[in-house]
Amino acid sequence: MSITPQPPGRRGTIGKPYSALNLRLVLALFGLITSAIFAVLLLRADLVLLGCLFVLLAVIAAVDVVVVELRRRARRRAEGGGRSLFE
Repeated sequence: MSITPQPPGRRGTIGKPYSALNLRLVLALFGLITSAIFAVLLLRADLVLLGCLFVLLAVIAAVDVVVVELRRRARRRAEGGGRSLFE
């Protein structure tokens, strides 16, 4: 087995690596959902300080989701692969 810089059939090159924005989006969504759930549970249990901390984490995750989606759209425009929402 030879050692190559990129496995066969994979996108990306050494000069232009494949972006991990999709993975970052999934992780940000996971953080948003779990933080929101914990915030609601903690606030209902009258643990206000911890609940507010998780609300803050949920807001940060929501901002990250927006930033990642904007970067994905900008990358799609730069590559010329602009797809419509109904495609």
